[in-house]
Amino acid sequence: MQLILGLGNPGSKYANSRHNVGFDAVEACAAFFQVRLRKRCFRLYRQARVGSSVSLVEPLTYMNKSGEVMRYFPDVKAEEIVVVCDQMDLPPGLIRIRRGGSSAGHNGLKSLISSLGSSNFTRIYIGIGRPDEGVSVVDHVLSRDSSLALQEGIMLASSALQDLISGKSTEEVMLAYNRRNRS
Repeated sequence: MQLILGLGNPGSKYANSRHNVGFDAVEACAAFFQVRLRKRCFRLYRQARVGSSVSLVEPLTYMNKSGEVMRYFPDVKAEEIVVVCDQMDLPPGLIRIRRGGSSAGHNGLKSLISSLGSSNFTRIYIGIGRPDEGVSVVDHVLSRDSSLALQEGIMLASSALQDLISGKSTEEVMLAYNRRNRS
């Protein structure tokens, strides 16, 4: 089974914030496949199945505890996971896809790495840019941004997910989308 995790924070307070671009990309992907993310009783996530082998998941544990959702998927190996999350080191509109690596200070990734005991999962980073002078990192990531550039990044990430679900290899998708961002 392939598990696709879109990271974000639950609730209307955080909807459309920069920190929730992972949720936004997974929701766009679910819409493409005409499936709906649903929360089952007593579960700390929303989920949609695409075919018999792919689960789109939004952890509802808040970003800093994203790894807690893995207790519901004990048989999924790190290599079978794709995580979609925000990245301040990329400008809005750009995405980067990579396999493995550190958390780079991202608390959602730190939590996942801790829960899995491995960092060998694929990440799709969506650029949200750095905060303006005088704006804290927390205020920046939790603020809303409806810019066209950010929306383009979310849609690029959704397209990359669609390609992965449709059977393209991670390497093919990395080559296609990471190259697309070099303009």
